[in-house]
Amino acid sequence: MKNYFNFNLTGKKFLPVWLLFLFLYLIPYITIITRTSHIQVGKQISLIFPMMILLIVVAFVLNFFMTKLAIENVSFKDKSVVFTGTFGQYIKIVLLGFFLSIITLGIYGAWFIRDIYRFFIDNSSYDSNALKFKGKGGKLFVIMLLTIVVPMTLLALVLVMFRLNHAGVDSTIEIIQQLVITFIMIPYLYFVYKWMFNADYKDFHISWKTNFWSSCGKIIVELFLSVVTLGIYSPLATLRLYKYFADRTLAKSEVKTLTFGYDIDQLNDFLFLWGQLLLTMITLGIYFPWAFSKAGKRVLSKTYLVEE
Repeated sequence: MKNYFNFNLTGKKFLPVWLLFLFLYLIPYITIITRTSHIQVGKQISLIFPMMILLIVVAFVLNFFMTKLAIENVSFKDKSVVFTGTFGQYIKIVLLGFFLSIITLGIYGAWFIRDIYRFFIDNSSYDSNALKFKGKGGKLFVIMLLTIVVPMTLLALVLVMFRLNHAGVDSTIEIIQQLVITFIMIPYLYFVYKWMFNADYKDFHISWKTNFWSSCGKIIVELFLSVVTLGIYSPLATLRLYKYFADRTLAKSEVKTLTFGYDIDQLNDFLFLWGQLLLTMITLGIYFPWAFSKAGKRVLSKTYLVEE
């Protein structure tokens, strides 16, 4: 028997936090990026760097309240997930993570990410039983090193050597460069998301049961269809990937296994998501809280858990 999740967040409840995010982070960030080219080179770093740091801090602060709202409005069998983490605990993790990441030249970043995920997951509970995140910072560091740092470094070296031996850069080379970067990102995203789905709940361990090659192949197909349709297919690509990985997410104990899944209705789900996207675009982002809430409810209300 399938037991379905639900998402109870409303646009009205999400709106105040979203407006703060929109006016304190998103609009200032876009403004800085678009005006960077008009700033004198000598003043560029002194002006932009502190502003970007401030915006990052604002983003982290607002992330707490947005994530808290999202977690607390997930329900299963008419019981809501409870979140007990406090802003004080969170900001200590953020400030310490920033400091250690800076003094280690970014090396601590993997452990910083681990601490953020652990904070949100370990402070979430369902039916008076807490979740426990099991992902290790060291493993994430290796993932980032082998799937991003090393490939990107090699790509940068190849591009430098190419440009030293060629007077100009052909547009074809730029396209190839973007394709290579996209190809590099696919294994990175797969391993990072697989690392994220690693938690205990009571006697169950929640994780993905996936194969690297077939999973990356699935991502490549959906990405290709999104590109050749100039993004029109993207909402359906997201849903198909969600279904693919939801169907391969297990909660396993010594005595039984629970399987997650998603009942996709490709045409209607696609049209629904595009409708929410269009409303968000024509309202310049103001409608987003309602779009997020309605999309979350539509997807989660068709996401289920069943005992094998």
